[in-house]
Amino acid sequence: MYFISIFALQISITNREQMQFDRHHYSDQTLIDLYAAIVKPRMIEEKMLVLLRQGKITKWFSGIGQEAISVGSAMALEDDEYILPMHRNLGVFTVRQMPFHKLFAQWQGKKSGYTKGRDRSFHFGNQQHHVVGMISHLGPQMGIADGIALANLLENKQKTTLVFTGDGATSEGDFHESVNVAAVWDLPVIFVIENNGYGLSTPSNEQFRCKQMIDKAIGYGMEAVQVDGNNLLEVYHTVKTLAEKMRTNPKPVLLEAMTFRMRGHEEASGTKYVPKELFEEWGKKDPVERYESYLKEIKVLNDELIAKIRAEIKQEIEEGLEIVFPQPDPTPDTAEELSDMYAPHQQVVVSPKAQQKTNKRFINAITDGLSAAMEKYPNLVLMGQDIAEYGGAFKVTEGFVEKFGKQRVRNTPLCESAIVGAALGLSINGYKAMVEMQFADFVTCGFNQIINNLAKIHYRWGQNADVVVRMPTGAGVSAGPFHSQSNEAWFFHTSGLKIVYPSNPYDAKGLLLAALEDPNPYLYFEHKALYRSANEDIPDEYYTIEIGKANLVAMGDDLSIITYGMGVHWAKQITEELGISADILDLRTLLPWDKEAVRQTVSKTGKALVCHEDCLTGGIGGEIAAWISEHCFERLDAPVMREGGLDTAIPFATNLENNFLPKQRIREKVIKLAAY
Repeated sequence: MYFISIFALQISITNREQMQFDRHHYSDQTLIDLYAAIVKPRMIEEKMLVLLRQGKITKWFSGIGQEAISVGSAMALEDDEYILPMHRNLGVFTVRQMPFHKLFAQWQGKKSGYTKGRDRSFHFGNQQHHVVGMISHLGPQMGIADGIALANLLENKQKTTLVFTGDGATSEGDFHESVNVAAVWDLPVIFVIENNGYGLSTPSNEQFRCKQMIDKAIGYGMEAVQVDGNNLLEVYHTVKTLAEKMRTNPKPVLLEAMTFRMRGHEEASGTKYVPKELFEEWGKKDPVERYESYLKEIKVLNDELIAKIRAEIKQEIEEGLEIVFPQPDPTPDTAEELSDMYAPHQQVVVSPKAQQKTNKRFINAITDGLSAAMEKYPNLVLMGQDIAEYGGAFKVTEGFVEKFGKQRVRNTPLCESAIVGAALGLSINGYKAMVEMQFADFVTCGFNQIINNLAKIHYRWGQNADVVVRMPTGAGVSAGPFHSQSNEAWFFHTSGLKIVYPSNPYDAKGLLLAALEDPNPYLYFEHKALYRSANEDIPDEYYTIEIGKANLVAMGDDLSIITYGMGVHWAKQITEELGISADILDLRTLLPWDKEAVRQTVSKTGKALVCHEDCLTGGIGGEIAAWISEHCFERLDAPVMREGGLDTAIPFATNLENNFLPKQRIREKVIKLAAY
């Protein structure tokens, strides 16, 4: 059997040589600076472990024994090059000169921390220091690194991006997707794998069968380098060399840093599952002690200078603790909590000024909107499967490559998670991004990035996500269970997102342009069955529609139908056929939705039917119906009714699909409600 345990490999590295340092051409001052940089996170950690035992902090993820990777990498890059660390990369934050008292406030959940007490550990970023922290899901930051690097390429900036991951996270799909995208697009990203032999308690031989992580790079057609992750000078020189080459010849590199975790995954988990001999072997390679000994041997460092460096670091730590410990826990402010879910944006609605209109189909209105946005925003990048020369599955972007170029209209591999992550990375680095899902159904593969990154990033550390995800949605075209779902309700529950769902060409263009103006993340739903069936005269020029404002598309006295998307067309047809006088309110914005417009129409007619194409149970209609019952009860003359699709998957056969769709049941509800 070709496989050998990664630990056997690690021990062989340890035994093969006692750590050898090569100073190359680096000055004494550089060597001393590296020493001060690696001592600082070690001293902070030692203090945190004391405070943990004293019960003064509650949790700690230790990077003791792995500091050379963080410090060497961060020191090797330029200050304005982005680094995306994980929870064992304290050295990145200290090298980037993030004040200790701010870091400690973050760990303690204080208002003065980087996330205002809303997140812990290193789950945050900071633009001033060009650091983008992780979320708990480990892998998604790699896609973000792709987007940051892509923005640098588009700006012709000769910059490198460096992102950390662990050996365990290389099993995640995000790793494969992100590394593959970087390789295909020649992105200047250094993917650092900290190979410490364990994913929490699961050893490497239970996680993968490759001999070493650098072997993975072969499949992506990219360069791979392995370093002794405990040798500070080796890490520093390797990263510095790679970064210098990458700035002028942008291509990604997989960098495997061999190391060992000397403490538990986090302190509460312990280390009983680790063989004692591994601690003995790796203890001989302590990165701080070995580097200090080397500098003393070559007469660059002496006891007096060591004492001076450590005293200064200790003083900073103690002063930071004195600042933070007396600070009270955050006082909840509901208004602030709600407002911080979104980046500030005061929409100024742009009304069309000229009278020039052209009859456009729904799909052409979307194309018009995208084209107008591309002209207005030179920093807008479109990404999606087959959207370049082919023009997308539905030809929305046909001709865009000729007009705007392949740098801004980008075909992507089949990797929704990495591409949504890359869109966020573009936003972090000053760009706007539009991602086309080939079908709304496929968004499941990018769900984590949307729900946990796009939606939460401003709330967590004030970073906006200037991303619009277009979602071709809906049934009625005999496309079956995986190309027909209405999945807007999946996202309606998630604060931090905005959702629009036009029902006509005029709104399709105006809502898309409004979404692309807004620096917040949007899901833009476009019904496939309306693409070529709905048409009207719309302005040729740029215009927007107010987000959060419903549209009363028909006026009547008998009842109110509150709906969106295809439901608007069903409601019109049904009420006209039945001769029923009804208000038909097109929500068109689902998050936020127009409560005042709903209140006004229900108060007028006293009868409300809420309907949508999506499955009935858990659909958006249930929330709106509940709100009407609570807030408009005194004006009601009948029970609030709702209707939606069957609580089944969407079948392929036309007769079965028609039975799934709620049109006939909406008709029956209208008759029933009108009879009250």
